[in-house]
Amino acid sequence: MSFDFPTLLVLASVVTGGIWLADALWLAPRRKRLAVQATAGGGAQGQAEAITGYKEPVIVEYARSFFPVILIVLLLRSFLVEPFRIPSGSMMPTLLVGDFILVNKFAYGLRWPVLNSKFLSIGEPKRGDVVVFRFPEDPSVDYIKRVVGVPGDRIEYRDKTLYVNGAPAPQTPLGKYLGIGAGAGMTDADLRLEDLTGVDHQILIEPGAPDFKCRPFSTLAVGGPLVVPEGRYFAMGDNRDNSYDSRCWGFVPEQNLVGKAFAIWMSWDTRLSGFPVDWGRIGDLIK
Repeated sequence: MSFDFPTLLVLASVVTGGIWLADALWLAPRRKRLAVQATAGGGAQGQAEAITGYKEPVIVEYARSFFPVILIVLLLRSFLVEPFRIPSGSMMPTLLVGDFILVNKFAYGLRWPVLNSKFLSIGEPKRGDVVVFRFPEDPSVDYIKRVVGVPGDRIEYRDKTLYVNGAPAPQTPLGKYLGIGAGAGMTDADLRLEDLTGVDHQILIEPGAPDFKCRPFSTLAVGGPLVVPEGRYFAMGDNRDNSYDSRCWGFVPEQNLVGKAFAIWMSWDTRLSGFPVDWGRIGDLIK
């Protein structure tokens, strides 16, 4: 990702706040003293000229105006909620291409912006959580997947079935998937309800597709099981046969976690017939 918005926000906060602080501590008192000296004995005309000549610089006006706004955005985005847009179909049917989601930034602890180091532990991901994380192979890219394995779990995936600690995650057939917009091309996918140790969510399965479409990770492709190490998580997309996930590149390190996705605030799909906004998805909670 070439555009680093968090870094930009931090720099903008430092620059505007620094200008405002420097003016308040040194420049503003100096302007006031010069104005008082200029008006001494100058009458009304001298006072007016002094006020005009020693007024607040434009750059200070802008800094004073923008600093609180930038700081609030930085704090909200870093510690509370951050918006993301879904660019691919790897999480269908839970999330569709064009969904705009909100991510809880404090669900798994608070981290310093830019540095991404945790300074306050609050919680850890659970099986079934839909999480945003920095892609381990390229931390400048954000990924979103569902956590299916937490530290200590034994994970297997074979015959379109996920096994957690030796037990299969039950799947209930719901018929063929009838996608809309960008998902209308999924004509061969079966819609199923998966019970991931008590967390029910829908998944897509293509019966004729191989279990692994990518370079398999470790021994998982030949039956596993694969044990999730401490401080790592195993994540998969709900669109099981069209997701580049932990089956391909391995575990998600704890330090790469960004937050937990919890709601859809907008759904924009130009492939929809008629108006490109799917009003029915706005406000949906992510499960």
